[in-house]
Amino acid sequence: MAKLVIEDKDDDTRVPFLRGILTRSLQQAGLSFSEAHKMATELRDHLDSDTPLSSSDLKQIVYKRLKDEYGPKRAERYLRPAVGIGQIMVEDDEGRVMPFSAELYRRDLETIGLTLPESVKIASKLRRHLIKHKFSQISSHRISRLTYDFLKEADYLGPAVARRWLVWRNFLRSRRPLIIVIGGTTGCGKSTIATSLANQLGIVRMQSTDLLREVMRTMMSDEEHPALHASSYEAWRHMAGAKSRSKTGAVDVPVEAGFKAQAELVSAASQAVMERARRERVSLVLEGVHAHPELAEQLELDDAILVHVLLAVLKKRKLKRRLSSRAEQASERRAEQYLENFDQIWQLQSYLLSEADRTNTPIVINDDRDQAVREIMRTVLDSLEEPTAPSPKKVFAE
Repeated sequence: MAKLVIEDKDDDTRVPFLRGILTRSLQQAGLSFSEAHKMATELRDHLDSDTPLSSSDLKQIVYKRLKDEYGPKRAERYLRPAVGIGQIMVEDDEGRVMPFSAELYRRDLETIGLTLPESVKIASKLRRHLIKHKFSQISSHRISRLTYDFLKEADYLGPAVARRWLVWRNFLRSRRPLIIVIGGTTGCGKSTIATSLANQLGIVRMQSTDLLREVMRTMMSDEEHPALHASSYEAWRHMAGAKSRSKTGAVDVPVEAGFKAQAELVSAASQAVMERARRERVSLVLEGVHAHPELAEQLELDDAILVHVLLAVLKKRKLKRRLSSRAEQASERRAEQYLENFDQIWQLQSYLLSEADRTNTPIVINDDRDQAVREIMRTVLDSLEEPTAPSPKKVFAE
């Protein structure tokens, strides 16, 4: 059966007749799904498929059919759908038009460090503005400029927050890739924070150094690289000169020596992942214990923005609780293993903290997930600051 082709002469496009799209348009006019689906099916079956039909002619055919069967009000709603706040359309930089989403807008505001109550206040102000001025369509640049003005005027926020919004929108406009690296010892919450951050920023590419290590284990034998096949906090046991722990807890090989030997192997794979993201101009979140402070020192990523932070839990009791709770996600035996090696895990964190201090890598305390994400975003925004501030006119130009 030949398919009916719809032709848009103004846009010079030809597309097949899509029953699903017409069904949704008819539902917006007030028909139930079954009524809309039935009418769309009947039109598809009765229209001549041998000759292309213009989009305007199709609209008139549907309008007449609606007027005959459901009356002029439904037909007019099909031609001119009622516009409410939920139906305001937003055109992005690439010309795509989508309905305004208050949820996505609030998420954008939280990206620059606003709390949920603060973002709700600004979103409500924007909503009132759009309703007052009866917008049916608005560009994303116009929304960004309005937001900048609202933030600047808000007594509870002020110019500094407005500037963060300006800096962030300027970065998005540049289309430079953002590479966020999150390190930290076992149990400090790296994967949870990385996932929250990626969701908030809309970053779809994530990579765990644990997974990279797992892949490398399939290519490098246990006999050749025994430290690679151990946990990061137990790699020291496979180093030359290592002995069992004494009653005092002393070891001949420090925990950091085993970790460094393991991390050196994984670093090559981590760097390759980051280099590919830079080359493809795709943003990335890389997390894992092997994302150590020295990793960033070895990279030259040109125009990519690289932000490296170390996540930490500074209270032993809290870190132990987190390791214990892992029994819910992993096997109970694995959780027991973490607790049996807690001293080594704590020593590894102490080493990573000292290295972060030496390399000026920002340390983020993970006592609260939302606060940790906001702190990392503040670090990202700080890294985007330039000596000469971009002008609002330039950033929000259409």
